[in-house]
Amino acid sequence: MENPLSTFQQKLRLQRYAENTIRTYTGCLSKFLQAFQRYQMEQVTEQNIENYIAHLVEKEEISDSFQKQMLGTIGMYFDLCLGRKLSLQHLYPKRQQHRLPKYLSQQEVKRMLDVAENIKHRCILKLLYGAGLRVSEVLALTLKDIDSANMLVHIRDAKGRKDRTVMLSDSLLSDLRDYFIKAHPRHFLFEGQDGAEYSARSIQAVVKQLAEKARITKPVTPHILRHSFATHLIENGTDIRYVQDLLGHNSIKTTELYTHITDVSKSRIKSPLDHL
Repeated sequence: MENPLSTFQQKLRLQRYAENTIRTYTGCLSKFLQAFQRYQMEQVTEQNIENYIAHLVEKEEISDSFQKQMLGTIGMYFDLCLGRKLSLQHLYPKRQQHRLPKYLSQQEVKRMLDVAENIKHRCILKLLYGAGLRVSEVLALTLKDIDSANMLVHIRDAKGRKDRTVMLSDSLLSDLRDYFIKAHPRHFLFEGQDGAEYSARSIQAVVKQLAEKARITKPVTPHILRHSFATHLIENGTDIRYVQDLLGHNSIKTTELYTHITDVSKSRIKSPLDHL
């Protein structure tokens, strides 16, 4: 096969995977093929793959999620491109990691908004936090997705190929109107050079710069703003089912992670230190 990465991408597109997912899987496949460049793929065994995954876990200390991504990619590649169904289930991590989402306080978010002098950057920040959007969802927004008549933002073909709607705040709408007058976007709400789609790297850089400017010392990413959106909604008494819909979660269990944070913060249990 002359170009396995291109062939794999084409197969995934025919399966209607999202472009972000295709990029993730292609990155994993590239790493795998590089490790096995001396092998003929037809000769690669499940034991070879097990040894490779063991190396990644022990030497590179990959996360549970990356281990799953890599195994999923390898299995799909052999199935879709080589016509071989591998038995790799025994290589998936059995113990689930339950890490609580990191988030910012409302005061920290406000500090970031206060230092966001660039109107485009302020609108992006308000969509990440005020609507709980993923970076890919912000990038895919078009002008018609901002529904000012009904005060909604329409998210189309998001993760899991689902559409949903989220609230459009008065504050965000006001900034978006100012931004539109200054930037004149033609199709995508946020455009790069020559009207192309804005890049994820640019959004990540904007969030990092604003956090530093606001003197927030902890690492801040766009996804932490989404976590903050969910945490603050639940802290303010929003029903978890509504939060699930706003975030676009398939399972309520994913959304319930945020309740573990808010249950502790809302409780009146004091540390024994306070009684000394």
